[in-house]
Amino acid sequence: MSIIYRKSIAVLDKFVPQKLQPLWAHPAGPKTVFFWAPLFKWGLVIAGIGDLSRPADKLSVGQSGALSATGLIWSRYSLVIIPKNWSLFSVNVFVAITSLYQFARAMNYQLNQKKQEAPTS
Repeated sequence: MSIIYRKSIAVLDKFVPQKLQPLWAHPAGPKTVFFWAPLFKWGLVIAGIGDLSRPADKLSVGQSGALSATGLIWSRYSLVIIPKNWSLFSVNVFVAITSLYQFARAMNYQLNQKKQEAPTS
């Protein structure tokens, strides 16, 4: 597979304009997984934004909590690795924000449900 990849990149190298060569050749540029992984991870952000209209009773506290934690952890990690990956940082900040909001909605719903179910004397 890496032979196909290397040959594909060699062909594409010829078509990249001179102005874009610094981005193309960057250690976290399109030639690496450091570029493509964050690009595809934006799908999680889009899904999180799509879930903003979902009723709170349909949200998972565990899933929202796990996404929040990974968003925060990977945001930090993206700033300590070399090269710093600002693309990975930005997507993980948005993953953390959207999932923290969903987590808060789900927790608020569950706490209100427990209050309503509690017997009143």
